[in-house]
Amino acid sequence: MPSFDLRLSTLRSAYRAKTLTPRALIAQLRDKAATLNPEFNLFIHLLSEAELAPYLERLDAQDSEAMSLYGIPFAIKDNIDLAGIQTTAACPAFAYTPSESATVVARLIELGAIPLGKTNLDQFATGLNGTRSPYGKCRNSVRPEYPSGGSSAGSSLAVALGVASFALGTDTAGSGRVPAALNNLVGLKPTKGLLSMAGVVPACRTLDCVTYFTATAQEASELLALTAQADDRDAYSRKNPQWNTTRAFGTPAAFRFGVPAQLEFAGCAESPALFDEARAMLEAAGGEAVEIDFEPFIEAAQLLYQGPWVAERYSVVRDLMLSQPDAVLPVIRDVLAKAPGATAVDLFRAQYRLQALKAICDASLDSLDFVLTPTYPRPVTLAELEADPIGPNSLLGHYTNFMNLLDYAAVATPTAFMQNGLPWGVTVFGRAFTDQYLLGVADLLQRASGIACVGGNVMSADERSIATNDRVRIAVCGAHMQGLPLNRDLLARGAHLVQATRTAASYRLAALPASADGTRRPGMWRVAENGVEIAVEVWEMPFAELGSFIATVPSPLALGKVELADGSWVIGFLCEPYGVQSGTDISAFGGWRAWLAEQRRRPAFCRS
Repeated sequence: MPSFDLRLSTLRSAYRAKTLTPRALIAQLRDKAATLNPEFNLFIHLLSEAELAPYLERLDAQDSEAMSLYGIPFAIKDNIDLAGIQTTAACPAFAYTPSESATVVARLIELGAIPLGKTNLDQFATGLNGTRSPYGKCRNSVRPEYPSGGSSAGSSLAVALGVASFALGTDTAGSGRVPAALNNLVGLKPTKGLLSMAGVVPACRTLDCVTYFTATAQEASELLALTAQADDRDAYSRKNPQWNTTRAFGTPAAFRFGVPAQLEFAGCAESPALFDEARAMLEAAGGEAVEIDFEPFIEAAQLLYQGPWVAERYSVVRDLMLSQPDAVLPVIRDVLAKAPGATAVDLFRAQYRLQALKAICDASLDSLDFVLTPTYPRPVTLAELEADPIGPNSLLGHYTNFMNLLDYAAVATPTAFMQNGLPWGVTVFGRAFTDQYLLGVADLLQRASGIACVGGNVMSADERSIATNDRVRIAVCGAHMQGLPLNRDLLARGAHLVQATRTAASYRLAALPASADGTRRPGMWRVAENGVEIAVEVWEMPFAELGSFIATVPSPLALGKVELADGSWVIGFLCEPYGVQSGTDISAFGGWRAWLAEQRRRPAFCRS
């Protein structure tokens, strides 16, 4: 097994072939981590052989196929609890030893994953660069003059340097995305509450998310599906809707994506062209780019450190700052300095403005499948951060700080390398609970880019199912079409027209008798032979509205699966056999509109 290829699929194959054991792998990785740590400062605590023993002994009694994550090594940001191991949040004076693991950690261990250690971070998860730690600065995995990114610095390095298959981080303002972009990783910042925060030291409890760092989007999709569970231990936990399961992960088709009209690259000579390349990849895959006003998103981002959410951060460390101010790093004290002066009036005013901005931003996203941005405007150097710890750090958050305030899901994905070899990437974000769809988009970009993921493996262009999100597409062939009497039932549910197209040549169409209110409808049915193409419109509506729409559909009509001319399948109207028998076959017209037009041309006494 190549020592650097720690992808889930690779390790599973090795375990099943019995060419590798968890004990052998963990011993190798622990030695590697210990060797790397003096240079990169990625681990605050690397588990000892004695501390690892219970996890390995448990696997000794299990078959490798009995657990989803059997023998998979992972790292844990040191603001996330692992039972019996000290949690520091990168502040020795704050440290405590939990008796219980964080919910997400416990779930991963239950599935067979092995915790390798607790990783370094910007103190109290306050920072985006990875240099704000008494346990040492974390430098980039590729270029030593750049930072790793933070605050989940060590977690990103654990995966990028090949000592863990995946790592847990947290993300309040970009901490799970910026380090991913700087180290050629996928960084999943899920919908707030989708992964339990129980057992995690909060930065801003109302905004925090547990995140995953992985080599590939496919692995992040699998890990999210295994751990996205509602949790009674976390009052902010949210149930994952059924549309956001692994079935939603795939290749997006006929999608519309937003691109900021106001792009900021802070003078970077390379980033504009790299962003254009990522946009072109999506357009080549069938996407339609739509420019959106990005100012409301940026204004929302500015609330994070100018408003009372700084006071929320301060609430976590207030007692320590009052009793032992020197225990908190000066740069963190400076960030939190204004917090004690925040008032309830400030809080409500900020919340009101945020809600107004969210309404504007949500409206921008309503007709889009996602938005594409750079993950950061430009990379900053360690020298820049040394000269100014605040300004360059803030620059890294330009495209990330608004995400949790506005309750969006986001995935950072690598798409290129800069001329000096530094990894570069983009972020795709969208509405809450579109995580798996966004991971499908990230997977598309990762494969289309042709760059190697960590471990040196180039992703192949594999066939995948069609990705789905919180919208459902419905093919209509009659009175629900644009401008016809029942189109109002779609418009009232926030539906919009995606395309006018035709079915596969496998259907026939009948004009059904008028209903009690006088509305004429067609009935379409699939046949084994003598089928024709039928004109249809594909509409898209929120999944949450589908149930009420189905309730409006009268017998003999029903919703089933309809094959389109391009070979894809969507939900669509079909007719039960008894209804077909009572109607008039109008298949020769090729569609309902053509038949209606003929009816209008014919004298009334000749109409069917």
